Amino acid sequence: MADHRLKPITPLGHDAPHSVTLGPVTITEVTDTGLASLAARQGEAKAVTDIADAAGIPLPGPGKAAQGATYAAFWLSPDMWMVEAPFATHEDIVAHLKPHFGEAASLTEQTDAWARFDVTGDDLPAMFERLCAFDLRAHGPGAATRTVIEHLGCYVVIRAPGHLSVIGPRSSAASVFHALETAARSAY
Repeated sequence: MADHRLKPITPLGHDAPHSVTLGPVTITEVTDTGLASLAARQGEAKAVTDIADAAGIPLPGPGKAAQGATYAAFWLSPDMWMVEAPFATHEDIVAHLKPHFGEAASLTEQTDAWARFDVTGDDLPAMFERLCAFDLRAHGPGAATRTVIEHLGCYVVIRAPGHLSVIGPRSSAASVFHALETAARSAY
């Protein structure tokens, strides 16, 4: 039998996460987060929120993101969220979540479907007004939305002042990263 020597690569195709600093902004590829979508099944919305509260999994309302001790989440649609956890301890995040939710929710592994880029620095609105229709000046930490960047459906999550995440399709990671770089070069 052949000896396969597979090694993981980042969404941008590197051995380690890529980072670039342009003016006051740093764009960093993030690979240490596990993702799963969580959808309450019909008639189970209250049960899902109660289970999540007991398990320490924050489930924020529309247009919001929240951070707990281990889990973070952002709202996707009514009764549906993207749940995040550290990859080192939650490589199979669905296996960690399923015992909590049982048949009350549908869980789908999302880690390898998305690429995350954290953008940090001063005056991020100047950069993002060139990228998408999400008005960063009107929103603060804990805001999240789905928007279009480079003709791709992406999520933007404001984590803290001067720190946000752009989560886009892994298959288009290079396009998303290029759009972020281009907007940063244009803004600064």
